[in-house]
Amino acid sequence: MSSPNALPYEATIMVRESCLCLHVQRAARALARCFDEALRPFGLTNGQFSLLMSLNRPVPPPMGPVASLLAMDRTTLTAALKPLERRGLVEIASDSSDRRSRILILTEEGRTLLAEALPTWKRVHEEIEHHLPGDPDALRKGLLALS
Repeated sequence: MSSPNALPYEATIMVRESCLCLHVQRAARALARCFDEALRPFGLTNGQFSLLMSLNRPVPPPMGPVASLLAMDRTTLTAALKPLERRGLVEIASDSSDRRSRILILTEEGRTLLAEALPTWKRVHEEIEHHLPGDPDALRKGLLALS
């Protein structure tokens, strides 16, 4: 027996079919699995690849801007950095201009690994874009507007 306040099943169907959050989450998980699989031979996850790539700059960045770029809080970024630091791909150092701040340095080993992994990332990325309906740039622009 259903209660008079029960939500009709049609509401569930409507949300399932129209919820942007649900569809973006599902797509993000599928993309993450795809890139995780492609980057596995390099010993990287898609998140680690993105983190290392965010450090590939002319000047080592402080933690704040990296956390912001990756939409992470500093605690999550610190946890994500630990395995990369243990592998010698990243160094965390004091900022010479502010000893309380930390800068993130992509090591030579990290740069080499990124250079080795990038062609695989490009190939997988191109394959995914090829299968997308519509303009991938429009999708990126829409997702950027949401973030």
